[in-house]
Amino acid sequence: MTDIALPEALASAHKRLERALDEAGRPHDAAMLLAVSKTRPAERLRQAYAAGQRAFGESYLQEARDKQAALADLDDIVWHFIGPLQSNKTRAVAEHFDWVHSVDRLKVARRLDEQRPAGLAPLNVCLQVNVSGEDAKSGVSPDALVELARSVDQLANVRLRGVMAIPAPADTRAAQQRPFAELRSCLERLQKALPDAPLDTLSMGMSGDLEAAVQEGATQVRLGTAIFGQRPPG
Repeated sequence: MTDIALPEALASAHKRLERALDEAGRPHDAAMLLAVSKTRPAERLRQAYAAGQRAFGESYLQEARDKQAALADLDDIVWHFIGPLQSNKTRAVAEHFDWVHSVDRLKVARRLDEQRPAGLAPLNVCLQVNVSGEDAKSGVSPDALVELARSVDQLANVRLRGVMAIPAPADTRAAQQRPFAELRSCLERLQKALPDAPLDTLSMGMSGDLEAAVQEGATQVRLGTAIFGQRPPG
């Protein structure tokens, strides 16, 4: 069903996250749910907001801007841009989002820095890492990560917070955990290389592999289907 009862689905997702944190021996406040709301109508986001959700992840800029306009009365929503970010889209993202999870080039980071309005807090940024080594997937390679991070950390209007990955799908828990463990190692390397940076974020895990991600230290888990149900076909 696409129109599941949203408050119940959100509560179930939170319980699932709490169970995963318990299994990993981590406190319940060690990770948060980011509601992946791309392709969902603004009214569904409003329902999720009424049920207590505040952080929403969007991938398509114009769709996101339309929803931001429709939900402008909800002034404590935290907007995360989680999709591929092209250079010609950076201005609107810099102006209207709180987080960007998908920075993988210094050019994009510099544009976000230059275009962030002076009256806003620095833009929280995660570097997307291609932990699976897939040719078609975005992301900086693990070997090039520290160099990119050092450059991004010098920018005044962005705040380097951590790393993000979208690994290739895997069928077993062990196979799911391997790329998440690699991403955790990437964050640990950055924390050693940049000890003064606020590197506290592992953005990893989705509806199909939440438990594996939490076991490896995820701090933000991106859930769409588990909260909003299956997207309609087409």
